[in-house]
Amino acid sequence: MKHKVKSTFNKLASIYENSIDTDGLYNIEYERPAMMNMISEDLQERKVLDAGCAAGWYTKQLIDRGAEVTATDISPEMVDSAKRRTGDKAEILCIDLDSDLPFEENSFDLIVSSLTLHYIKDWTGVFSEFRRILKPGGEFLFSVHHPLTDLRLLKEPHYFSTELIIDKWKKQGRIHEVPFYRRPLHDIFNMTINYFSIEEVLEPEPTAMLKRISPESYDKLMTAPQFLIVKARR
Repeated sequence: MKHKVKSTFNKLASIYENSIDTDGLYNIEYERPAMMNMISEDLQERKVLDAGCAAGWYTKQLIDRGAEVTATDISPEMVDSAKRRTGDKAEILCIDLDSDLPFEENSFDLIVSSLTLHYIKDWTGVFSEFRRILKPGGEFLFSVHHPLTDLRLLKEPHYFSTELIIDKWKKQGRIHEVPFYRRPLHDIFNMTINYFSIEEVLEPEPTAMLKRISPESYDKLMTAPQFLIVKARR
């Protein structure tokens, strides 16, 4: 599974770097505005981990808000893309989040993880590590696929199980098989509560701009949310 995720996103890195910021409407007019509204505008003197940085969009936004940013991704090609986006303004590392992380205890004021955790089957290790490296009182903000919406991708869904899904993304005329895990809603919340205190849960709504650009996408998201956002604190 890890090899497949790494291989897939190595192939997608150039697309993320060069076109996802303009073509990925679910990113630019849906998930990103909702996530950024939940992050402080002033991150001066705060150390932030961008956990699963892809091509570095969030890394750049966090830098622009004044944070000292460390970013990680499992894909070497995504790491290279993020480095090209941010230059020497952040430390960007190729790391598997589902392993012991190379950071000291109480290292970060904020951990941001955008659309990454659903590529990890068991969250026990990564949440334990996130709690270890997050300062007392520090924030943890993450987004994942919405577990109810993802049921439509399965022929014989078993809601209460953690299920592997192989989605098919069409990008620049090519089909990419993208594996990830769908888990029940209570599992998302209970795993988070085991390590953090949940402060806010958001099923984001698409922006008015998306309604103007793509009414069909807007109506679809207003009927069935694609993502789920959780804000928690150590």
